[in-house]
Amino acid sequence: MAEPLAYMQRTRDWYLALGYGNPYEWAHNEDVPFSGLGRPIAKSRVALVTTAALFKPEAGDQGPGAAYNGAAKFHDVWSHPVTPAPDVRISHIAYDRIHTTAEDPRTWFPLDGLKQAEQTGRIGSLTTQVFGFPTNRSQRTNIDKDAPALLEALADEGTQAAILVANCPVCHQSVSLAARHLEAAGIATVIMGCAKDIVEHCGVPRFVFSDFPLGNAAGKPFDEESQHFTLGLALSALEIVSRPRTTLVSPLEWTAGDDGWKDDYSNPAKLSAQELARRRAEFDAAKQTVKT
Repeated sequence: MAEPLAYMQRTRDWYLALGYGNPYEWAHNEDVPFSGLGRPIAKSRVALVTTAALFKPEAGDQGPGAAYNGAAKFHDVWSHPVTPAPDVRISHIAYDRIHTTAEDPRTWFPLDGLKQAEQTGRIGSLTTQVFGFPTNRSQRTNIDKDAPALLEALADEGTQAAILVANCPVCHQSVSLAARHLEAAGIATVIMGCAKDIVEHCGVPRFVFSDFPLGNAAGKPFDEESQHFTLGLALSALEIVSRPRTTLVSPLEWTAGDDGWKDDYSNPAKLSAQELARRRAEFDAAKQTVKT
């Protein structure tokens, strides 16, 4: 397999090229809390945690391929019944909008797969609620406010294992911080994601890495076999991993023999000065929308 995209360095280069100084410091931990599941996954109660946002009709375009939409962001942990399934979108985060369009939610929100796993007995039961965890650049807010709120919500459901699915670069850090908090409290976790460097830099117990464009942590769009395989890796990780900092690497390729998509994601070398200036103005406007 080709080298994974270095998202921390790419993000640093991107914001420097846009004219922002003081590069972001990504979360890093030497010690990693670890809770063994202690039972077969077939007898465990499992929760799904996502960084996707509940659809807001008043917040503008949030559909497949929509431009970045800061108005669709959420800032607190949310929960929603698994049935009927919530309408969730990822327009509020920086997934790869060039090589994927978010047309198939199952690539970043594997609720259908988990329902099927419950029906077939692969997992003991699915919690009655699915949970949203906010993408927050403030690590302190994630640690002090968001992670405890998520733990309380999962504990109320009798959760024994949690699957956390990341989308954008900061999403990967946010769910990593959440996983660490849950593990310290005795809930086994596994992260499904595409930004290997960010998750491993933060330090988590279990991670299933798919070398796909951001927004496809749960498999390829409209590829049921890929989605089933990737979720299966995550469920297996909860059972077989016996030590922290374990990464299971999916052997699946986005496009066989072609990693060209990695050159396109937030790459300032591929844009003119005029286009970088336009992106800077667009980003500043988005930040103002979020503040408002």
